[in-house]
Amino acid sequence: MCRNIRPLSNFAPPATEEEVDAAALQYVRKISGTTKPARVNADAFDRAVAEVAAASARLLDALVSTAPPKDREVEAAKAKARSAARFG
Repeated sequence: MCRNIRPLSNFAPPATEEEVDAAALQYVRKISGTTKPARVNADAFDRAVAEVAAASARLLDALVSTAPPKDREVEAAKAKARSAARFG
């Protein structure tokens, strides 16, 4: 359920708004226990996603790192290698 929640800090180029929104959606889905809320809860669910995304964006903007930025393609290749080793 939380596949979209990945480290988003210290990448070149920086995380996009879509990546932050996807992570926020997955987080709210996880803690609410539902992937699609009931109509009566939809406003609260959507508001929570927006608030988590905004807080996440503020956090990412405020973080400072002395390490060189990570390359998305290199990190994706590492993840594929780990997956291949794990699942064959």
